[in-house]
Amino acid sequence: MAKGYWIATVEVHDAERYKAYIAANAEPFHRFGARFLARGGRYECVEGSCRSRNVVIEFESYEKALECYRSPEYARAIALRVPVSTIDLAIVEGYDGPQP
Repeated sequence: MAKGYWIATVEVHDAERYKAYIAANAEPFHRFGARFLARGGRYECVEGSCRSRNVVIEFESYEKALECYRSPEYARAIALRVPVSTIDLAIVEGYDGPQP
């Protein structure tokens, strides 16, 4: 079964208040087995437009990634995030096929 991923680019407008979102997302992320692969580390924008924070989160499946996003626990976290940040978020299915 292919894994699922959240790929997010984020601009945080109020770092202090954003901490409440980070605390609130811990519960649903733990519940749905989220694993951070990238979380705001160094980056270089080589094409297109970028935001100051980049996040990649892995789930055991695409379905789990969607369930986490649609959960009531994560909805509470979203309510804390929306007023203090701008985000682009895609939930994508991983690829298990042949590689070059």
